[in-house]
Amino acid sequence: QEQLVESGGGLVQPGGSLRLSCVASGFTFSPYTMRWYRQQAPEKARELVASISSVGGTTIYLDSMKGRFTISRDNAKNITYLQMNNLNLEDTAEYYCNRITDRLPWGQGTRVTVSS
Repeated sequence: QEQLVESGGGLVQPGGSLRLSCVASGFTFSPYTMRWYRQQAPEKARELVASISSVGGTTIYLDSMKGRFTISRDNAKNITYLQMNNLNLEDTAEYYCNRITDRLPWGQGTRVTVSS
């Protein structure tokens, strides 16, 4: 069964850091470009946060995250990471990962709450 499982979220104070992980299983991970998304509220649309190609080329899509967020991957472990530094209140959201093609059903995501 093809699956993506996100983890690493939590409650953090403004200025803090978190590293999110997305573990892939049930398919050959390395050829896929992987993406992180966020959804700030159930009634809001899911936004594209970052993308990483099979060979490690990366893009951060939201200007507010450039310089603070880094996407990476470990093809040996089938994991995509999102390193989040200097977090602020606006980063509070549910974070999801998915592959760019043949997108899988959305997982449960991992909740990031930034609060003092």
